[in-house]
Amino acid sequence: MAKKTTIIIKEHNLVPQHTIVSEKEKEKLLEKYNISPSNLPRILKDDSALSNLKVKDGDIIKIERDSPTAGKVEFYRLVVND
Repeated sequence: MAKKTTIIIKEHNLVPQHTIVSEKEKEKLLEKYNISPSNLPRILKDDSALSNLKVKDGDIIKIERDSPTAGKVEFYRLVVND
């Protein structure tokens, strides 16, 4: 009988770091790029990469990815319910 393997997505080496942006950082980000939260790409609240974070609708998530040419790159996503 084959064993089932459980993968914790958040700990997988190909999943970049996801963190919730503070209100202060959120204000700076939106002001810097002169945008509103609705201008950001969206990420679903129940996305498996967010499973260990206590996110709510309207939060902004910072995703830090490693790039072979640019070093560390930051992306931002708006949390939505659906």
